[in-house]
Amino acid sequence: MNIKNINGALFAMALVAASAGFTSCEDEPDKYEVAGGTPTIDYVRPVDAASKDSLLTGASLNNTICIVGRNLRSVTKINFNDQAAVLNTSYMTDNTIIVTVPKTIPGKVTDKIYFITNNNDTLDYSFKTVVPAPTINSMSNEWAAPGEEVTIKGDYFLDYDDSHLTIKVGDNYTIPYEDLKISLNSIRFNMPEDMPKHEPITITTINGTTKAGFRYMDNRGMLFDFDTPWKEGGEVLGNNGWHNRTITSDGTSLSGNYMVLGETAMGADGGWNDGNFSFEYWPGSWQDPETYSSRPRMQDLADFSDWENMSLKFEMCIPKDNGWSAAPMQIYFGSVTQITNGAAGVKDIYGNVLAGANNTFFHEQGKLARALYMPWQNTEDKLYNTEDKWVTVTIPLANFVYDYDGNKGLSYSGVNDFSAFNIFVVKGAYNDASVLPTGVDCNPIIKIDNIRVVPNK
Repeated sequence: MNIKNINGALFAMALVAASAGFTSCEDEPDKYEVAGGTPTIDYVRPVDAASKDSLLTGASLNNTICIVGRNLRSVTKINFNDQAAVLNTSYMTDNTIIVTVPKTIPGKVTDKIYFITNNNDTLDYSFKTVVPAPTINSMSNEWAAPGEEVTIKGDYFLDYDDSHLTIKVGDNYTIPYEDLKISLNSIRFNMPEDMPKHEPITITTINGTTKAGFRYMDNRGMLFDFDTPWKEGGEVLGNNGWHNRTITSDGTSLSGNYMVLGETAMGADGGWNDGNFSFEYWPGSWQDPETYSSRPRMQDLADFSDWENMSLKFEMCIPKDNGWSAAPMQIYFGSVTQITNGAAGVKDIYGNVLAGANNTFFHEQGKLARALYMPWQNTEDKLYNTEDKWVTVTIPLANFVYDYDGNKGLSYSGVNDFSAFNIFVVKGAYNDASVLPTGVDCNPIIKIDNIRVVPNK
């Protein structure tokens, strides 16, 4: 190759390199770049565009705000008091910064926001961060026996010598303070012998009062306690389908009888075994027309009119030696046009044509919204048990959005969708489209009691 050709080749390579550089610039026209100089803070407002004319002088921890000013791209760090905020350059411009107040309670309160620039200069702005009222998430066992230790989980459980945290039940009962073991995120205590049942629970700190979304021994919206006869038919509601799951009581009982799933081996693939892993309650019997007099619909037992703001709850106990490690617990409601326990084609007193007993309704693609509960998936060894204790499980009805194979996209449409009820531990699949995980071989025993629907608040 001669010099001329070498020079030509070098020119071509340079041209390619230059082109690549131009292309890179074109690909990132809005790339964030830190600016120099000093920022100016004009005001702080809510993020909501509808409230953009409202100015803020303070905000609660973990709230998101919009800071308005000039040359804000010069800011590289923001501290609220002595707590650093997380900055996302996608929400930073020359004139605005959208940022969330740190969740952590400050160690030193100055009531200022500190803006640190690229040049390590600091600008402060007066702004009060407010510790919110307590957040209450759950109680470990809402049906705990007197004397049993329970844990309330949440946040901002602040307790001071001159301002003690209090837990009030109903209007007239307060759990003795000396019985409480308080941390920022949890409160432990032994259930008092005289704890009022079915009453609202509130927690008060120096920063305010919050009402819990649960009650002790809550019997609102009870569907199955496996003990109490239905007021109309006189029978205790339980199995009403093709299979009879074990319903029993023994020394491990929470509150009388409970229902049992499993009691046999399950493979890692969570294959179909409705004889051992399915609890079926299909409304109706063999009446014509069907009146549901002996086997009511779920909406005859509980008010589902505000179902989008309600949760399904039940207590569950899984022995240490019989852990669960395969297949989701598929939990679902269904209408009488999908499944009933009686003759197909018969009408009920409301004019519905009944589906009768079948097994296609459960796995027919795109038909039946359900929840998928897999606590074993979040354990280190993929094996879940409750250490022989009863725990409360809470699943919002708004989360009943899954199909048989684990894909999302379904939902309920109204009260009439809440007639039948099933629990079936099985891994479903359609045409190799399943997104459900494979588990581990196991021999689970899953005890369930007090199946109910309650308001979220």
